[in-house]
Amino acid sequence: MIQLIPSISIYNGKCVKVPPGDFEHAVFYGESPIEVAQTFEDHGIKRVHLIDLDGARKGRVVNYDILRMITGYTDLAVDFAGGVQTDSDIRTAFEYGAKTIISASIAVKERRFFTAWLVSYGREHIILAADARKGSILTDGWQRDTGVDIMELIGYYYERGVKYVKCTDVERDGRQQGPAFELYKQILMDFPDISLIASGGVSSVEDIDKLAEMGVYAVMFGKAYYEGNIDLKDLKVFLG
Repeated sequence: MIQLIPSISIYNGKCVKVPPGDFEHAVFYGESPIEVAQTFEDHGIKRVHLIDLDGARKGRVVNYDILRMITGYTDLAVDFAGGVQTDSDIRTAFEYGAKTIISASIAVKERRFFTAWLVSYGREHIILAADARKGSILTDGWQRDTGVDIMELIGYYYERGVKYVKCTDVERDGRQQGPAFELYKQILMDFPDISLIASGGVSSVEDIDKLAEMGVYAVMFGKAYYEGNIDLKDLKVFLG
């Protein structure tokens, strides 16, 4: 059964939705990150995606304290992303309770380091983030277009044993116009052993149904929940 992974994006200590790479037009939501996490857990969610947007912008982790509070006050498994650049960052994130680390920038800029992380920390604990616009990988909070082809990047790490790949079609993120089904279909066809985590564009339970039918391992969603288009009660069918 497909896993559900709601996202909690942190900017200036608050829950937020940022248009791709556009921090000037961030939309802030009222609840604290801890309250949001507890709400997810109360509805049967087991796992969340915590994004340190401050860290992604600055190139260093900023919101360790929020990670520690979520893992301290809930039993949620936390996939942590944003600003993770060094072994020290990873070790601290794990010490503060992260279950897995998601990396985009280092996976592109320092392939040798990311490959070493897969070996050192185990492929169950390191997730490759392949976030792209028109097939070109974006990093640094989606502010930098690297020119790296998404399929080339996934293929490079596929050959080196990566298990989990989180993929976002950035043009769809936050627009609630449906996920990038064709892109996900191609990834699953080319890399059949990948556990694919779909992100971006999810607008309804029907979208999640379709991703599950395709064989997608997990789905991340955010704005559709925060703006009331997905009700957590309606997701119980996936939480059995």
